[in-house]
Amino acid sequence: MSSFAEPATHAGADAAQAASASASAASFAVLLGKLDYLNAAEVEQVRQAYRLADQAHLGQMRKNGDPYITHPIAVAAQCAEWKLDAQALMAALMHDVIEDCGVTKADLTERFGITVADLVDGLTKLEKLEFDSREQNQAESFRKMLLAMAKDVRVILVKLADRTHNMRTMSDMPRSKWKRISSETLEIYAPIAHRLGLNFTYRELQDLSFRFLHPWRYEVLSKALSKSRTRRKDLIARVQGEVEAVFRQHGMQVRIMGREKTLYSVYRKMDSKHLSFSQVTDIYGFRIIVPELLDSYTGLGILHQLYKPVPGKFRDYVAIPKLNGYQSLHTTLIGPFGTNIEFQLRTHAMDVVAESGVAAHWLYKANEPGSETSERLGTQWLQSLLDIQQETRDAAEFWDHVKIDLFPDAVYVFTPKSKILSLPRGATALDFAYAIHSDVGNSAVGAVVNGEQRPLRTELNNGDVVEIVTGDHAEPNPAWLSFAKTGRARSKLRHHLKTVAQEKAVELGERMLLQALRSEGFAQLPAEAGEYRATWDKLLRFAGSKSRAELLSDIGMGKRIASMIGKKLAVLLTETGVKPDTLLISRERFGGDHEDQLAQGSVSLDGSEGASVQYASCCRPIPGDRIIGYLGQGEGLVVHVEDCPNGKRLLARDRERFLPVEWAEEAVRTFDSDVMVTVTNGKGVLARVASAIAQAEADILHVHMGDDPAQATIDIRFTLSVRDRQHLAAVLRNLRRTASVVRAQRYKPGAG
Repeated sequence: MSSFAEPATHAGADAAQAASASASAASFAVLLGKLDYLNAAEVEQVRQAYRLADQAHLGQMRKNGDPYITHPIAVAAQCAEWKLDAQALMAALMHDVIEDCGVTKADLTERFGITVADLVDGLTKLEKLEFDSREQNQAESFRKMLLAMAKDVRVILVKLADRTHNMRTMSDMPRSKWKRISSETLEIYAPIAHRLGLNFTYRELQDLSFRFLHPWRYEVLSKALSKSRTRRKDLIARVQGEVEAVFRQHGMQVRIMGREKTLYSVYRKMDSKHLSFSQVTDIYGFRIIVPELLDSYTGLGILHQLYKPVPGKFRDYVAIPKLNGYQSLHTTLIGPFGTNIEFQLRTHAMDVVAESGVAAHWLYKANEPGSETSERLGTQWLQSLLDIQQETRDAAEFWDHVKIDLFPDAVYVFTPKSKILSLPRGATALDFAYAIHSDVGNSAVGAVVNGEQRPLRTELNNGDVVEIVTGDHAEPNPAWLSFAKTGRARSKLRHHLKTVAQEKAVELGERMLLQALRSEGFAQLPAEAGEYRATWDKLLRFAGSKSRAELLSDIGMGKRIASMIGKKLAVLLTETGVKPDTLLISRERFGGDHEDQLAQGSVSLDGSEGASVQYASCCRPIPGDRIIGYLGQGEGLVVHVEDCPNGKRLLARDRERFLPVEWAEEAVRTFDSDVMVTVTNGKGVLARVASAIAQAEADILHVHMGDDPAQATIDIRFTLSVRDRQHLAAVLRNLRRTASVVRAQRYKPGAG
C-alpha cells in the first residue's frame, strides 16, 4: 500500500475518504454543468465513465493533495468547453486508467465499446512528440506519417486538454521537472495546438511554459506589462471609443474587443529582434467581429480612413486562410500619439474557428446540428488531418512548424513499398531490419538508405526509405549490440546470439571433451541416458553444472578445462568397469608428429562458428594459414596464426588451454586481413591503389594513411576482406603491378 493510503486510524481513513469523495463529486458536478449540449443518454454514458475512473483512481492523490480523479475531470471539462462528443469526454475521464490502474483495453471495450477503448488506448500511447528536420521531402513524408497516426483527431484534442491542465498545476510539481516538461510543451504541444487552430490553448501553453522555463524573466516582464497597461489605459479607452463611434456613423453593428500580446510573444519579439520592452510598440490590439464576410473588408476601409495604416503590415487571411484554417484580416495602424495598434477583423464563424480550431467542428455540430457550416468545418478539419497528403502547397512551412509523433522520440521511415514504420530516435538500419522481421535482422549484411549503400549502424532520419540487404550465410554479430537501439532488435539479437552461441559452444565442447577423453584411452563419450546416466550425474556434480549441455557449453567457452573434466570422466568410467585402451592412450598422447595431432580431434573452422570462435585481431588468420586455437577464459576459442608472437607467448604460458584447429575445405565467408602498401606520394595515387584492390575483388574495410602525408613515399595500411591466402596473394600481385606502388605486403599488427 502506498504511503498516502496508509491511515493512522480507521476513523481518520474514513474521514479522508469521505473528504476525497466530496471533492470528487463537487468537481464532477461542475463538469455536468457544462454538458447541456449532450442528450440525457450521452450524459449517463459520461457518468458511467466517471464512476469507473473514480473507482480506478480511488486512494490516488495528486501532488497538491487533491484526489487524483480531479485531474481527469478537469481534462474532460476542457474538452466540454470545446463541445467534444460524449465518447471523447468518456476517454478524457478514463485516459489514465489503462496506464496507472490496471484496467485493460478489453475491459473498456466490454463496458463502453471499441471506439472509446481505442481512444483511451491511443491516449495511453501518446506520450511524447517532437519536431526536427526542415527538408521539403521530409515535410511531405511527415504529412503521410500524420495521416497514418491521426486516425482519430479526438485523441490529440484530449491529450492537449491533459497537458493544459498539467501545466496549470505545474507549481505543485518538483522544480526539477519544470524545465523538461515546459520545454516539451513549448516545442511540441503548443505548436500542435496552433496547427489544430486552438489559438487560445496555444497562447496559454506558451505563457505557462515561459512562466516555468524562465520564472525570473516572466515575473519582470509581467510587472512591466502591468505598468504599461496602467499607463496606456487612457489610450486604449480613447481608441476603443473612436472606433465604436466611426462604425456607428457607418451603420455597422460590430463587436469590439481589446486584446493584448501574450507575455511569451512579447518576450520572443524582444529576444529575436534585440529590443527593449519600451521598443515593442504593438503590444495592444483590437478584434472586431463583423456580421458578414464582406463587412470585414468594409470595416477595413473604415479603419484606414480613421487611422493611417503602417505600410507592409496588412495581411489578408480571409482570401488566403492559414494552413490551420484561420481566417481574419490583419492591419496595423498608427493610432493616437504615434502608437502602433493591430486590428483583426473577422466574422463570428471565423472567430470560433480562430479560437477553437479543429474543435469548432464539434462546436458547430452542437449548436447547429446538420447545418452547412457544421459539415463544411467538419470536412475541412478532418480532411486537413486525415487526408493531409493532399495539402502540398505549404509542406515545408507545415514541417517547420510542428512534427507530431504518437510514440516516444519517434522517427518514421518507409519501406521500399511505402509502408511506414515507427522507430525510436537514434534507431539504426539494423533496428529497421529487426522491425521488419527477426529473420531479416539475423541475416542482414547492409542497407540501402534513400538509394545509397550504407552500413547497418547508419542512424535513420524521418522520411528515409530503407531497404535491407541480406546474405544467405550471414549471422548476427555480437558487436551489433553496441548500436541496436530498439528493445525488439536487442532482444532478438541477444536471443539469437545466445541460442547460436550455445549450440556452437556445446558442439565445440563436445569435441574438446572427446579429444581429452581419447587421451585417457576412451574412444567415445558415453551416452547420456541408460547405463551411464549415473556417471553423467556424478560428473555434473563434480563440475557444478546443471546439465550435460551446460557442461559442454562451459568447456566450449573456456569456463571449464577439457582435460580436467576428461580425467574425471575417465575415472568414473573406470569405476563402472570400462577399461581404457592403452594403444589409444599412447597414440593420442605420444604418437605422431604435430601434423598427426592436428588431424586427430582437431576443430574444423569455416567461418560460420559465431561467437564461440574468434579470429585474433593481432594476426588476422585467414584460410590457408597454419593456425592454433587458444581457449580463453569465458571467451571461447581464439584462433591465432601459428607464428603469431602473442599466440606463442600464450602457448608457452598455458599449453593446456590450446586446442588443435584446422581450416575446413571451403570457408563460408570472407576474413579480414591487413595489407601495408608503400607508395610514392602524388596526385590520384590512393584512387589507383583502391582501384587495383577492387579489380582483385577484395573489399576495403578500413584505410590508415599515417600522420605525415608530405613525405616522398608514404605507407598506407588497408584492412581488406578476402577469401583466403590465394585471394590475398592475387590482391598483392595486382598492387605490385600498379604505378606508384613501391612495395605491397601482408601486415600483421601483433608481429611488430
